[in-house]
Formats: sequence, structure tokens, C-alpha cells
Amino acid sequence: MLDMSTRTAFNEEHAMFRDTVRHVFERELVPNLDKFEHDGIVTREFWKACGEAGMLSPNVDEKYGGLGLDFGYNAVVAEELAYAGSSAGITLQNDITAEYIETYGSEEQKQKYLPGMVSGDVIAAIAMTEPGAGSDLQGVRTTARKDGNHYVINGNKTYITNGQLADVVILVAKTDPTLGAKGTSLILVDSDTPGFARGRNLDKIGQHSADTSELFFEDVRVPITNCMGQEGQGFIYLMSQLPQERLSIAVSCQAAAQRAFDEAVAFTKDRKAFGKTVFEFQNTKFTLADLKSQLQVGWAHLDWAIARHMRGELTTAEASAAKQWHSDMQGRVIDAALQLHGGAGYMNEYMVARLWRDARVTRIFGGTNEIMKEVVSRSI
Repeated sequence: MLDMSTRTAFNEEHAMFRDTVRHVFERELVPNLDKFEHDGIVTREFWKACGEAGMLSPNVDEKYGGLGLDFGYNAVVAEELAYAGSSAGITLQNDITAEYIETYGSEEQKQKYLPGMVSGDVIAAIAMTEPGAGSDLQGVRTTARKDGNHYVINGNKTYITNGQLADVVILVAKTDPTLGAKGTSLILVDSDTPGFARGRNLDKIGQHSADTSELFFEDVRVPITNCMGQEGQGFIYLMSQLPQERLSIAVSCQAAAQRAFDEAVAFTKDRKAFGKTVFEFQNTKFTLADLKSQLQVGWAHLDWAIARHMRGELTTAEASAAKQWHSDMQGRVIDAALQLHGGAGYMNEYMVARLWRDARVTRIFGGTNEIMKEVVSRSI
């Protein structure tokens, strides 16, 4: 269980909400972790259970079915999900897709999608990455060509979280390919639209319970009113939402690293070697001391970043630095925690093995850490 005794970003209301989240996960998530990993997807029943408990997009305005709360409540869900050892895509819905629709969507779009996203009846994905365009979103080739009062969409997307379950996709497409980034728009595509197809549930190194898909758009026709915000402003919208997206990743990285550390402490205190516990060896104690120091720094920085974001002060450079540092730290901590497990750490039956597999991608998605350094350097 995460220790909240020294945290500074949360209040008593957050603590009460955290208790609810923990109870729901204990009942609905933990007993099903292995099943979700094996199946490569979480169930809609799990989504519904989270929705019924107010854990899906708690910051959405009450008039759209949400609780109208601050980002701290989103962070609570992300922390507890990562600490439980799950990669389920609910944080994507909480911190990214719902935020896009509430911020840039028309009133009609908000009324259509947000209540279902809060209840768990509607699952959303955002389709940015393409086979030839990853961190550099200016290279997107998917097009949305005007034909009367419709767009005709053609293109492919890949590595899309929630792709197998999604009822609606926020599509990043070029409405005017001649304008580069200035020709990028965000368009809502319902999954039952003719011409839309899902590819396979991709076979990943880790994060097995997060369904991740290829998506195909072949002459998909959607009304022009499905454009979110202004046409051609999509790239600006994407850049504007980067602080919350990257902070969300940092939150999950920190909590997962803490779980790996806790697993290592418990294992080394129980495991015997040469007549004493592994924990009693100086190398073990010094390694754990170093990891604890890194985690202490991480929690302090994370609370600083969460508090700044809730005040609307967190910059893109600061969020990028947080994403880069916490994901790098996560990799170091979990790798060391696995080493302290010895051969057991390489066995899938141990939680640390799952945490280690799941951690590798956090230095890649949301913008690679190399790109994060580039972003930070521009602020110097």
C-alpha cells in the first residue's frame, strides 16, 4: 500500500477517494490481474465498475455526469492502478481523451460522449501514432478530405491504447496536407462507422492487459461537425495538452517504481541465503537505501508537479522533464528490484517481473525521453 503520510499534494477528500479506489481495485482488479494479462485486455465489466465508483474522469464537469473535481483525483486513480501492477487503459480516458473532448469539443460532442465516458459505457482512444510517424506528429499522413458536408478519411494508425475496446476514436488527421502542422485537425470517429476497422491486438513485450491496436480508415465518411474545435488547430491542441499527458505518465512511473521497491524489500527479508536473510547482506541494504533515496526525491518532485498543474502553472518543459526523469528512475529502480529477487525475478509469477516488462515502454510513449530532453533544452 502506498504510504501517504509524507505527501503534500493531496487533502482529506483525496484520501477518502483513495480509500474508495483501493476497495474497488481490491474487489474488481486484483483478483483478475492474471486473467486480464492472459487475455490481453480488461473487461467492460471492469470499466463499468470503475465508472460506478466515480473513478472515470472524475474531473469532468457535473453537467456531463462527472464529479467536477481537480486533477488530484485523477492522480489518485493513476497511482493506485500502477501500484496494483495493472496497465489497464483507464488513465488514458481519465487524463487524455476526456480532457480533449471537454476542452475542445462542441456542446453536442460533450453531451454525446462525456456521460458515457464517465459511466464506463463509452471507451475512447486517441489515434496519433502511425507506422511512419511517432514522436514527430507533424509527419502524420492520415488525411481527412472534405466532400460536401463530410470528411472522407483514409490512413492507418498503430500502437493505439484502448484500440480494441474503443467506441470512439479521437483521430489526428491532415485536413490540409499542404500546410504541414497547420493543416492538422482532431476528428471524432465512432467505431461503428463504415470503413473503420481494427487490426490485431498487438503482441507487446509488456503492458499485456492494455489492449493496443492497429486502426484502419478506408474511405471513412464522418460529418464535418465531428471535427473537434477549429479545423487546422489540431497540432496546437495536441501541444496544449502535453503537460497533463506527460505528468500522468510520471505519476504512473513513480507508483510502479514504489511497488517494485516494496516487493524487493518483502522478498529479501523473507529469502534466506548462507544462513541469513538476503536483506542482511550489506549489498542488499545499500542497494535498497539508494532506491529509497531515489523514490523519496521522486515523490517530493511529483507532489510539486501535481500541485503546480492543479494551479495551472506546470509548463510543457517541466512536464516533459518530469516524464523523462520519473520514467528513467522507474527503469533503474525496477531493474535493481528484479536483481534482488535473483532467479525468481525472471519468473512471470512474481509481480516484479510484470513491473519490469511494463516499465520499458514508459521511456518511449508520450514522446520518447530523447524528445523530452529536446523539449527541455528549448526552455534553457
